[in-house]
Amino acid sequence: MITVIKLLLIVIHTAICSVFGLIFIFLDRTFTLYHWLSKVFSGGILLISGISIKIDGLENINPKAVYVFVSNHSSQLDITALQWGIPNRLAMIFKKELARIPLFGWQLRLGPYIMIDRKSLESAAKSIEEAKQLMKNKRISVLVFPEGTRSKTGKVQEFKRGAFHLAAKVGYPIVPVTINGTEKILPKGTFKLKRGTIYLHIDKPITTDHIKSKQDEVELMERVRQIIIANKKEY
Repeated sequence: MITVIKLLLIVIHTAICSVFGLIFIFLDRTFTLYHWLSKVFSGGILLISGISIKIDGLENINPKAVYVFVSNHSSQLDITALQWGIPNRLAMIFKKELARIPLFGWQLRLGPYIMIDRKSLESAAKSIEEAKQLMKNKRISVLVFPEGTRSKTGKVQEFKRGAFHLAAKVGYPIVPVTINGTEKILPKGTFKLKRGTIYLHIDKPITTDHIKSKQDEVELMERVRQIIIANKKEY
């Protein structure tokens, strides 16, 4: 019963924030208000769910700088945790199916996010160019989950090269981020929310100006994956 009440409150909270998101998108094309709203949105979900977040490594990043944040992915709560925990303005790459959701999907499509059709190579190339322009013109960082899908067990899966190809093209540093705990609070395939603590570890930025070839991208991909695995812990 408690879970049902939580989910209902989250749906209402999401709808309200989506309406304000659409308004803010048209009022402020710098997306400053939208960024503030993303904090309200994520903070509200965490509060309703009875979830706290502990972060280490904030000293490794500049809140005003632009990065490609790369994280492991095992729960629907991952985006919420990262939106709340990372001080930089964030844009996310989202699958086109989400754009069909009333209100929520509309503000995703119109806001500072990047839609991709995962079945289309042309869409992937377009997404890279959109990310490049967003990062350069709006000074907004991009968040990528290189596993491509959520892990059922919390174990870090194999990475796909796309995130690192993006980083090489845009020229901004990559920041590895490790999420611990979300797979226990809201595992993949369930809507049963548990109270608990999410732990975020933000590693030091890695420059990408040395990336000149596909092999360089693969080596960077494996380096970042090993950093994230090393910081994956049981709490």
